[in-house]
Amino acid sequence: MPTGAMIPARNMPSMIGRNGNVGGLGSSSGLTLGQPNMLEGQLLPLDMTHNTPSESEIARLRDEEFESTKSGSENHEGASGDDQDQQRPKKKRYHRHTQHQIQEMESFFKECPHPDDKQRKELSRELGLEPLQVKFWFQNKRTQMKTQHERHENTQLRTENDKLRADNMRYREALGNASCPNCGGPTAIGEMSFDEHHLRIENARLREEIDRISAIAAKYVGKPVVNYPLMSPPVPTRPLELGVVNFGGQPGMGSEMYGAADLLRSISSAPTEADKPMIIELAVAAMEELIRMAQMGEPLWMTSLDGTCVLNEDEYIRTFPRGIGPKPAGFKCEASRETAVVIMNHISLVEILMDVNQWSNVFAGIVSRAMTLEVLSTGVAGNYNGALQVMTAEFQVPSPLVPTRESYYVRYCKQHGDGTWAVVDVSLDNLRPSPAVRCRRRPSGCLIQEMPNGYSKVTWVENVEVDDRGVHNLYKQLVSSGNAFGAKRWVATLDRQCERLASVLATNIPTGDVGVITNQDGRKSMLKLAERMVMSFCAGVSASTAHTWTTLSGTGADDVRVMTRKSVDDPGRPPGIVLSAATSFWLPVSPKRVFDFLRDENTRNEWDILSNGGVVQEMAHIANGRDTGNCVSLLRVNSANSSQSNMLILQESCTDPAAAFVIYAPVDIVAMNVVLNGGDPDYVALLPSGFAILPDGTTVHGGSIGEAASGGSLLTVAFQILVDSVPTAKLSLGSVATVNNLIACTVERIKASLSCENA
Repeated sequence: MPTGAMIPARNMPSMIGRNGNVGGLGSSSGLTLGQPNMLEGQLLPLDMTHNTPSESEIARLRDEEFESTKSGSENHEGASGDDQDQQRPKKKRYHRHTQHQIQEMESFFKECPHPDDKQRKELSRELGLEPLQVKFWFQNKRTQMKTQHERHENTQLRTENDKLRADNMRYREALGNASCPNCGGPTAIGEMSFDEHHLRIENARLREEIDRISAIAAKYVGKPVVNYPLMSPPVPTRPLELGVVNFGGQPGMGSEMYGAADLLRSISSAPTEADKPMIIELAVAAMEELIRMAQMGEPLWMTSLDGTCVLNEDEYIRTFPRGIGPKPAGFKCEASRETAVVIMNHISLVEILMDVNQWSNVFAGIVSRAMTLEVLSTGVAGNYNGALQVMTAEFQVPSPLVPTRESYYVRYCKQHGDGTWAVVDVSLDNLRPSPAVRCRRRPSGCLIQEMPNGYSKVTWVENVEVDDRGVHNLYKQLVSSGNAFGAKRWVATLDRQCERLASVLATNIPTGDVGVITNQDGRKSMLKLAERMVMSFCAGVSASTAHTWTTLSGTGADDVRVMTRKSVDDPGRPPGIVLSAATSFWLPVSPKRVFDFLRDENTRNEWDILSNGGVVQEMAHIANGRDTGNCVSLLRVNSANSSQSNMLILQESCTDPAAAFVIYAPVDIVAMNVVLNGGDPDYVALLPSGFAILPDGTTVHGGSIGEAASGGSLLTVAFQILVDSVPTAKLSLGSVATVNNLIACTVERIKASLSCENA
């Protein structure tokens, strides 16, 4: 039975912009995310206890008022006082909502404060109101709740301010009575406040740190760091010699699973004390370069015919002559820039980027494994401003035909004014030149700017030198276009994951719209289980150096690559020997068409051997993104054979402009019932299988998944199957042959179905 396996669950970060609006879930229409309500905060001129007039009634009332005013003004001079009283304009007429109507809308508001058009029409039909009346009532209600919340916050702030004022007075009295420990007389602080005294001490310490780091940089490059106009040097919380925290012996969760020691040996462990001044200087220069690359236009970035940014390599070398050293022979340059607005606040984004586990979880489709080797600075003022980390990571494309890109680099985080942060990576391979290096990161990273309502504007720059000669011919066009590893894929993944996080944290989802899920806890548990399933699939499908793939058949494009794993004492997957098989091939069909075909339960029996002949029914549906294809589903396969029991399948489908996935795993019915009731999903055994869909790169700038006609598709099919429940057993040739036949049959069915449609 095709199933899929996964590394132990890693927690998704509990952080998201608090004002992100999440629409109702439970239908194929998906969420409406990333669009702030432009009417929010504007109190409409209607009392919430009255009916709002319909559009036709508003027009009629205006006509009546105009006629009354007109007649009154015409007869004003000759009319008596009584006549004038009679001819005064009529008052506007309002209709109160009934108590039943108010109660029903109040009840609905508690579950869903942002009803969509369909929900408003249904509610208006039930209550005998116009949809416009319902819309205005909900807008006024939201404004009222916001006002109450702000009033409560103001009260809390006022109380806190009074407390701080009292503390300040106490500190002033203490300073006024302070005595010199040497002579016993009064201190020389005088009228200086406690805060001013503290700031002066901190300022002196920071100035000393800046001078020290500037001297270090000048020693290596011949000029002081402070000459960079857009940057100030990092300020560690304490001297580097005392502030080093070595994580070399504590690899991250995912790294330990897949042999992080091998990756460590490849870069000869953490940097030495002699390397650290050079690393600091390199990070400071990289930050300046990133800021300028994120903000500059022509001639550094040229705009192509399709509106994308293309780096002018000659201009880049003239603008940034220092670089990271000469480009190695046989290496190519890949540079790209992309900008997007995402539904997450800027502080949360910085925390994700600077925490290696959160970062590798959010970008699981791109980062196959990562770890922090050493922390040179944790930042100042209780945040990541000035943080420096030496890291190693492996970047992937979801296919065994594209070699991963390993990189050894320093990551530097810096705040630039209020609400603006930057995080930059730059390779450290020049500290230990090695012939095994196949990828060097020029200054790459992102500029994050705070926006209203918990949103952030992200400008991402990817700039690498790479040897891509090991890429299979199928993927050469996609990789050379920059869409396989470029900024477009990073930003698209971040945008989709921010929407997914907003969905996980949402609390205003009507419980009646999500099938067999009975409560919010069950919804969160199901999303957490699906997240672990997706990460397991992504970790096991690429050509990572942690995997040893063996080619089973032929030498053509449809080669099936297999590998085995032993699962022991892992609550997240069944014990025994797991066989993973994957293959990638080209289809003359657009990625969007392939994605819609594979995720649709109604066409599942055309390719899924497990459900062949059975009826597939969706029992639960959780939308987690703007696109209707972004959702988590629980499917039941009703077997055509009455002697066979029915089967449950957990499936997540997700798509963005750069890539799409359809990932699924059979699940135990008893265990799934526990999850649906809000139980811990970490102990549900999963062996995920599924598909990764990428554009083939033949259209201008690689095309986009969302475009109906954007060239062909590159489809990766991967299965994980438990072939023996005893971990010490030997793999039989029969098991390998069975898996090979299974994946070959699935590929042929997909090709046949889509070819018929395309014809």
